Amino acid sequence: MTDTVMPAAASPMHRAIAKLIANRGALVGLTIIVIIGAVALLAPYLPIQNPNATSWSAIRKAPSLAHLLGTDELGHDLLARMIWGARASLAAGLVSVTLAITVGMPLGIVAGYLGGWIDLVISRVSEAFMAMPFLIMAIALSAFLGPSLTNSMIAIALSALPIFVRLTRAQAQAIKTEDYIEGARSIGLGPVAIMTRYIFPNVLPPILVQATLTVATAIIAEASLSFLGLGQQPPWPSWGSMLNVAKNFLDQAPWMAIWPGTAIFLVVVAFNLVGDGLRDALDPRSN
Repeated sequence: MTDTVMPAAASPMHRAIAKLIANRGALVGLTIIVIIGAVALLAPYLPIQNPNATSWSAIRKAPSLAHLLGTDELGHDLLARMIWGARASLAAGLVSVTLAITVGMPLGIVAGYLGGWIDLVISRVSEAFMAMPFLIMAIALSAFLGPSLTNSMIAIALSALPIFVRLTRAQAQAIKTEDYIEGARSIGLGPVAIMTRYIFPNVLPPILVQATLTVATAIIAEASLSFLGLGQQPPWPSWGSMLNVAKNFLDQAPWMAIWPGTAIFLVVVAFNLVGDGLRDALDPRSN
């Protein structure tokens, strides 16, 4: 008799990836992020003008073959500044959220799993941070640290930190009551082993969803800080600082505001679409 080979069941990761790809909104968002991210990453190698080069004969020129997106008040090529500005805006969003996750996840896991006075201290501190609105705290911290892109990323990371602490803590509290956690304790695994082997992998999916949505918020926060002069400093561009300059020339050169405003809108929508797609794909009830 010939043995029949049964097809292997798709793993949860494969099912999640398939659902994410099947989600048209998430696919559109991911495409936008990949394209803008690739352009920003390859900015030094692209055949574009120097973003800081000025031309007094090309001040506030409308889009043309010489300057596809036009020029600004100093004759900078807006296409070059848009591409280099994408590096600052995307870096601020991704780096700040990565910092917040790196610090917030361990604190949330420890607080949620161990409980007691450790949970009390971590929870009260995170609640104190959350009492202040996200953007107001980012502005206050950035003003305290000093105006620069690095300091704005640190300020945004500290402002986003309580979000990940609270989310991770709640997930860890729910997971630690599961039967497999009791089984791990019964075979002699200590708290550190349980938190790293069992708690961490299970809190990761909701953290990834929240991270994607928070990147969008962080990009808006960076643009706001740069608009106020607390983020990326001249002569290097960011989309927020470009809007800050453009507000003075809305009548004479509206294209100066249209391009960075559109870029911020597209990237924020793209990250939100990917976040929604990830939430649906990683939901075990829908797999």
